[in-house]
Amino acid sequence: MVKKFALVFGIVYTLVGIMGFIPGLVTAPEMTGDLAADTGHGRLLGIFPVNLWHNLVHLAIGIWGIASYKRFSAAVLYARANTVIFGALVILGLIPATDTLFGLAPIYGNDIWLHLLNTVAAGYFGFGPPARQNTETMNHRPQ
Repeated sequence: MVKKFALVFGIVYTLVGIMGFIPGLVTAPEMTGDLAADTGHGRLLGIFPVNLWHNLVHLAIGIWGIASYKRFSAAVLYARANTVIFGALVILGLIPATDTLFGLAPIYGNDIWLHLLNTVAAGYFGFGPPARQNTETMNHRPQ
């Protein structure tokens, strides 16, 4: 189950990263001068603020998830790391001084609730029952 999470999460984030580079899917941003890195700045699907760096991070998280699918331990590490990463992004996105990752990537607006949902999902698969499933199965094998 954790491996499937890593694969699905990875595929979704890879696709979202690619979508961020398709001009027809990114609308013009609201007027803002907060981003030092404004290349590709806009709203993906008119909803989520993105820019070049944001898209590259989506691609990296996605590729990492796909690569983590092969091993249970790698998938658990992926889910746990994403719990921490997305949890930090939620907090940073709520603070006006850090809601652009210090000018590098927009993480405000609708990104906050999406990152919160990702934190909860990754936390469940990384720290919840699915993460313990393989360990329990290995400890209860007939000898």
